[in-house]
Amino acid sequence: MAKLVSKVYGDALFEVAVESGRLDEIWEQTRAMQTALEENPELFALMRHPKIVKEEKVKIIESIFTGEVCAELVGLLRMIVEKDHFAQIGKVLAYFDDQVKEYKSIGTAYVTTAMELSDAQKAAVLKRLLETTKYVTFEMHYEVDSAIIGGMMIRIGDRVVDSTVRTKLYDLTRELSKIQLKAGECAP
Repeated sequence: MAKLVSKVYGDALFEVAVESGRLDEIWEQTRAMQTALEENPELFALMRHPKIVKEEKVKIIESIFTGEVCAELVGLLRMIVEKDHFAQIGKVLAYFDDQVKEYKSIGTAYVTTAMELSDAQKAAVLKRLLETTKYVTFEMHYEVDSAIIGGMMIRIGDRVVDSTVRTKLYDLTRELSKIQLKAGECAP
């Protein structure tokens, strides 16, 4: 249900943003809105409080966001509140963000290594990703995890390239456990 809600509202907002020629403006505002919502968990609690009627919730949303974001976003928030989907607002905005990035050919890469990469190494990873994908630019996220021992794991969307030592050792162990020597086949 949550995925359907985020898709329906996210697609509608994306369509409005593209058709109006204001994609960048609306995208920037949704990112600011996401940050504002994340930094104010009490707003979530207020919007989900069962004793506050929808009309009052709509007034609260309008008083907070009118003049701060475009009318389309205020309208989206109003509709989400009226349909009792405010709990999904983060997913709606994240879905919209993903749609915009795909439209603009902006990839998001999560790179995990055992040690911190130098700036030159990060530049080399970015260069290689740009050469081997359809994206024209990337939002890069780096993480250090010493448990992978060595190598690198890169995740872009649902694709994962895992060349970590930990995974190679796991695969080798699994393959070796499949080998069973039968009686009489042992070397003398």
